[in-house]
Amino acid sequence: MKRWTKLTAALITIGALLLSGCGGGTPVTTTEEKKADFPKKPVNMIIAFTAGGSSDVQARIVDKYWKENFNNQPLTFDYQVGAGGQVGFTAITKGRPDGYTIGGINVPHINLQALSPQGTYKIEDFAFICQVVNDPNLLVVQANSPMNTIADFVAEAKKKDGKMTIGVVGTFTAHHIAALQLMDLLDIKLTLVPFTGAADENVALMGGHVDAMIGNLNDVMRDVSKYKFLAIASEERHPWLKDVATFKEQDVDFISDIRRGFAAPKDIDPAVLKVLRDGFEKICTNPEYIAEMEKIGQPHEYLNGDEFAEIVNTYTETVTPLVEKYGLK
Repeated sequence: MKRWTKLTAALITIGALLLSGCGGGTPVTTTEEKKADFPKKPVNMIIAFTAGGSSDVQARIVDKYWKENFNNQPLTFDYQVGAGGQVGFTAITKGRPDGYTIGGINVPHINLQALSPQGTYKIEDFAFICQVVNDPNLLVVQANSPMNTIADFVAEAKKKDGKMTIGVVGTFTAHHIAALQLMDLLDIKLTLVPFTGAADENVALMGGHVDAMIGNLNDVMRDVSKYKFLAIASEERHPWLKDVATFKEQDVDFISDIRRGFAAPKDIDPAVLKVLRDGFEKICTNPEYIAEMEKIGQPHEYLNGDEFAEIVNTYTETVTPLVEKYGLK
């Protein structure tokens, strides 16, 4: 009996040691181990727009360099399309925060949708990985237009007294907000004409159906000869259009653009988020990647996650008063 008692005591002692961790119980995964271990399976990339669009094309370039920077694991593409990107953006925020659900996001799309009464997420629901594209807006007229400067545009708008038409892609979009900002800054009235896409907008301008349009660099670069650019809404002149003056050069403090980047759900493990950020940085600073972006007319501009988050939050602060002033809510 004593032998059994001693054996039982010994087993209890060993069990206690195992449970306490001293005997190699459930291991605690360190930050470094998480970094080395992630990813160990394919990562799901949510794209909020149709296959073949600008967002998809850019993400496909990232895909070419993905495996070599992420443990030889592939990306799987998940197209969740609808409501101007809102369906896909929402899906990103609802994903499991384990690093295996990420997605492409567009700014200011996510800002404006978050401010809408029909919003299905908040800006705080994203963990920002990085920015990859900064696509500035331009004020564009027909190639044969008598207008050559912002001053000419203002004079024409005031002469038409609210009847001057300007094309924008969609409503409650970057183009829509840009047109409202210009009306405020230039003290003019414009008639906004929304189009379903950049292609329709471009055709309308060339056909004389609108007097001017707000266009993105990526869209108008496809046929520069058909347009006249009155100004570009960037901090400095763009190397692709060196002869086009900025708004600031013409005494109008106006910056407007569409930015693309990548994000994960907000509660992602910080160690895993760092792996994603580091990997994307290696991809986006690779000269071969940059050359591919330039080849297809994607205005690449890399910002890390913290820098991108600051841009997003600043845009929300800027646009909220306009949304309220024009009753867009």
